[in-house]
Amino acid sequence: MNAIAAPASPFPMEASPSEAQEAIRDEFAFFGDWSERYQYLIDLGRKLPDLPGEWKTEAHRLHGCQSMVWIVAEGDADRLDFHAISDSAIVSGLIYLALRVYSGRSAAQIAATDADYIAEIGLAKHLSPTRSNGLTALLGFIRDQARSRL
Repeated sequence: MNAIAAPASPFPMEASPSEAQEAIRDEFAFFGDWSERYQYLIDLGRKLPDLPGEWKTEAHRLHGCQSMVWIVAEGDADRLDFHAISDSAIVSGLIYLALRVYSGRSAAQIAATDADYIAEIGLAKHLSPTRSNGLTALLGFIRDQARSRL
């Protein structure tokens, strides 16, 4: 099987997951209302590189999301990288935030890090039930992949 070239990481790499979450909190605190925050989410989602067509298959589809989401995990216990995209602009923004916190980290760091930024920026209160379920599925996939490599 030919290796598929992974898309380059589109987000800053803070030193730790907690620093990434702090940066996300700071960025969202800048906006005055949720219409601005949603626009920011959409803008973040646009930064995600598209996935190679070979990755947009049922095998890489994240179930539990109303939108189409494809996610691929690569790596081992020392470093786990995630590549993902959605057909929904807001969901792509949610993916961007999650990958910013978790991608490029060790499996132990990922498994030990709760997604505190979701509640802290008010996102939990402002997502529809279907988007909230999809975000839960995304975070569950990431943590399951980390645990399987410990």
